[in-house]
Amino acid sequence: MSIQPGDRSAEAPKSLDPETLGLAYGFLGVLVFSLTLPATRLAVAELNSTFVGLGRAIVASMLAALLLKITRQPLPAQRHLPSLAIVAAGVIVGFPLLSAWAMRSLPASHGAIVLGILPLATALAGAFRAGDRPSAAFWLCSSLGSAIVVGFTILSGGGVVHLADLALLGAVAAAALGYAEGGRLSRELGGWQVICWALVLSAPVLAVPVAIVVSQQGLHASGSAWLGFGYVSLFSMFLGFFAWYHGLAIGGVARVSQMQLLQPFLTIFASALFLHERITGLTIVTALAVVGVVALGKKAPIARVH
Repeated sequence: MSIQPGDRSAEAPKSLDPETLGLAYGFLGVLVFSLTLPATRLAVAELNSTFVGLGRAIVASMLAALLLKITRQPLPAQRHLPSLAIVAAGVIVGFPLLSAWAMRSLPASHGAIVLGILPLATALAGAFRAGDRPSAAFWLCSSLGSAIVVGFTILSGGGVVHLADLALLGAVAAAALGYAEGGRLSRELGGWQVICWALVLSAPVLAVPVAIVVSQQGLHASGSAWLGFGYVSLFSMFLGFFAWYHGLAIGGVARVSQMQLLQPFLTIFASALFLHERITGLTIVTALAVVGVVALGKKAPIARVH
């Protein structure tokens, strides 16, 4: 299709600055990821958590390999392999496995609040891995937001932090590192290429534990469990990263990661709608407090070092 000089539709994207465009792509990614915990909870209700956490990457890796072959993508350079390993460890192994384990005993709405510190954790990882330099005000908000989430975890857990909560905090750390590294690497390889190569390269390793679980426990589950597994495989583990990594690459890891402030609300709504979970007043108040703190952090200056 040819583009005529007077075609305004062709000129429109040029009017958007990289940060605004990055935020738009980031929101699309967050919209996809916001259903991850409810879908995971559906799946682990009947399927083994290791199968759900790692098996979804096996399914996504098949799609990734097909896409890479069809588009004839060149192999990543050797210097890219360490970064791809970090991406795989964070968003293909760490977050899916730990969150799947946690969802066996925690409501998805509870998990949404704990994951409310993910935007700030991603910004922190971005400072170390992607060259972002947030201001002191940003880090103050980060500390406050983390304190609120830890307080919620203790109060809702009856005064103690349970292993499932620690698993979610570990999932936050893993995702933050994987997001930041993937956003940085996307500037060189492209957003969807990063997740595709990470999936393909990690698939042979992940196939071993998945095969062991399947051989021992089988794959007997209802349609709703398979629907949840299908969502986390196709959308959470594959398509969502196309928009997310592209947004992080062009808009900056620290800045675009703040779009995740919407994720607790979207996940809580989805949990009530699809899982009929009861939303407590403490959950709502904490979600508002976390979003408020992150919103303040969004206004703080962030320098980008290329």
